[in-house]
Amino acid sequence: MQRNIWFMAISIIVVIILLNNTAYYFLTKRSLETAMNHEMQAVAKQIELSVEQSRLGAEKFQEQIGRELRSVAIAAQYALDPDVEKVTNEELRELSKKLAVEHITLLKRTEDNIIMYKSSDPNEQLGKGTKTWDPWYIAFNQLFDDKNVSIKWLGQTLPNFWSGPYEVASSDPSSIYKWGYYHDGSTNYIIDPYVSYTMLADYENLTGVNSMIDKSLANSESLLEVTVINPTTFSKGPFETVNEDGELQEHILQKPIMYGAYEYKLSQDDANVAKAYKSGKIITANEHISGQHVMKMYIPVFAEDKGINIVDENGNPINSYVLTLVSDYQIIQNKLDSQFINIGLIIIVVTGLSLAIAAIAMNYYRQSREKAVQVAQQTYVDEINSMFQAIRAQRHDFLNHVQTIHSLAELNKSKELIAYTKELTGEIRLMNDIINIGNPAIAALIRSKISQAESYRIEFACTFNGLNRLEMGIKTLDMNRMLGNLIDNAFDEVLGYGEQRREVELIANQADGHLEFKISNTCKDASTVSESPLFEAGFSTKDDDHHQGLGLYIVKSIVDKYKGTIQVYATEMERITFVIRIPL
Repeated sequence: MQRNIWFMAISIIVVIILLNNTAYYFLTKRSLETAMNHEMQAVAKQIELSVEQSRLGAEKFQEQIGRELRSVAIAAQYALDPDVEKVTNEELRELSKKLAVEHITLLKRTEDNIIMYKSSDPNEQLGKGTKTWDPWYIAFNQLFDDKNVSIKWLGQTLPNFWSGPYEVASSDPSSIYKWGYYHDGSTNYIIDPYVSYTMLADYENLTGVNSMIDKSLANSESLLEVTVINPTTFSKGPFETVNEDGELQEHILQKPIMYGAYEYKLSQDDANVAKAYKSGKIITANEHISGQHVMKMYIPVFAEDKGINIVDENGNPINSYVLTLVSDYQIIQNKLDSQFINIGLIIIVVTGLSLAIAAIAMNYYRQSREKAVQVAQQTYVDEINSMFQAIRAQRHDFLNHVQTIHSLAELNKSKELIAYTKELTGEIRLMNDIINIGNPAIAALIRSKISQAESYRIEFACTFNGLNRLEMGIKTLDMNRMLGNLIDNAFDEVLGYGEQRREVELIANQADGHLEFKISNTCKDASTVSESPLFEAGFSTKDDDHHQGLGLYIVKSIVDKYKGTIQVYATEMERITFVIRIPL
């Protein structure tokens, strides 16, 4: 039974450890995911700041280029004839070299169009109209008419000058240029110097967003990819349009992927980008891409102004873009696997230690119990032998008692005869009462305590009813320990009084499913003693060092073990009474 209890306790401990560590495992997983989210958001904030700084820097850089293009155009105006018919392409080639620009083109206005009429670029499609160039054609007409440009398209407007952002050349989609257009009315043409994207590309490579993205990827353990997305054109793929002349036209400002790479593609990217852009909330996806477990975050970013160099599919500036960050979720899984292994090792070690401790405790408990049983059995044997010895002594003295009675009768000593027989019958009745207790172990204990009381001159009265139904075993051992300590405690108290006041009474009953013991003894300070902490370990009302205050503490422990009750009260006749009830 005890072994099963131990194993049950160990099982409960192991289950608790498993539940605790399982909870810890999932809490750790959640903490790691939260930490990764925070890391990704921190990187996103850095990228956002970098985009803004790059935008402002690029704007200033382009503005400076625009002013230089205007200066080049003014210089060209002074060097060229005001009549476009008198300007040659050769002159423009020499002039573009001197002014350090890529090329110079002159635009002429016809009745229904504005055409490229002269150019230093031998590959330029001279005579080609610009009516389908939206919104460039509007800007050209405004320069010819009003000498200034007021279109909403992103660009730079200066007196008699307008320059759009870097764009793809319609005549050569592989080339990106920045054009400047100047016309102050002194010529019959627009002067159009332009430079390649090389200068701005070098600037952005050193200080721009892509540089910041590369540094973030290099410094992060888990970050795999960062992408800056135009949310209005992303779902349309490479944003390309065909103008009225059937020419392919693509604007850099409408590119779906503005910065970074886009290799980790999910089927729900279009929907998540649109959702993040429209709701203004961060969207998170946890998916597998080509067998790799990744976490992808879609973060909408809103600029305070509309000058972020992004336009929608209709050419209208927008004030928002979406950052997507891809992190390697396997890093979290590796940490969790390591944690799981550690948890398993802890469980194995704790279980092993628990089993070892349980085995040691069980062995110690078994040895202690066997030793206690041996001691108790030896005590019972000694006390039972003592009781049987007293019975044999009575039988041995029986003849002497008969002879004495006969002699007193012959001598007509009636008073002496009555006194003698009264004393003899009292001793026999007491022995019979002890034998009738029914439980040999308890009977032996009571016989021993009676003998002890006789030696101490203590009047010890005992009454037992129904104990013959009390089974032998561990309960009998505990009952003897309890009775022995109660009786010893009563004897110790009455020994402090004269012989005429040394009174101890024990009544034991077994009925109605309860075992009741009532022991009372003389105690002049009964009221004070009954209110003392009698059952605390170490407490004693005796002043000498022979009493350690453990007797009543042991009694209380045994009563609690069997879920019983113990009461103490004082009577008016200077007596203290202990009443113990134990359910059977």
